[in-house]
Amino acid sequence: MAEPLFEQLQALQREFRGHPPVQKWNPDFCGDMDLVIRRDGRWIHEGTEIRRRPLVDLFASILRREGSEYFLLTPVEKWRIRVEDVPFIATQVARGGKGGGELLLFTTDTGDVVPLDSERDWQLRSFGEPPQKVPYLAVRDGLYARVSREVFYQLVDWAEDRDGRLWIRSGGKSFLLGEY
Repeated sequence: MAEPLFEQLQALQREFRGHPPVQKWNPDFCGDMDLVIRRDGRWIHEGTEIRRRPLVDLFASILRREGSEYFLLTPVEKWRIRVEDVPFIATQVARGGKGGGELLLFTTDTGDVVPLDSERDWQLRSFGEPPQKVPYLAVRDGLYARVSREVFYQLVDWAEDRDGRLWIRSGGKSFLLGEY
């Protein structure tokens, strides 16, 4: 990626203090970019892993999902990329209080902090070989994070067993973690 474009994207990120309003942008489609977000969370551009964390975080901030496709957007460009599973992985979880109740806060591999509350979508989906039900958490605007194995085991420690099902509580609501 050309450095001037990187600098323009950084300026946009500073202007919007976080995630630019990509849902409001409607630039012309420019084509397919040779960029894939692998199932393991690595971002691969033209066969090489992007190791500059600020660049990955910047790309993550301008990511938009439309149906089953993913795009990187600026106000004037729209590039389709490939995502093997979901774009983010929840790599940390913390417990805190909110209004007298417990609230779980998830942190993704790109630094998004996501509260699990009654407004947040939480799904169990098949993942891996052999397929197992794994929790997925809505991050923003149709973008999801898969809960990492380490975070899953932490949640199991905090879970409540009800008739062969494990439940976690957060934001005043119970969320199914899994069945056994």
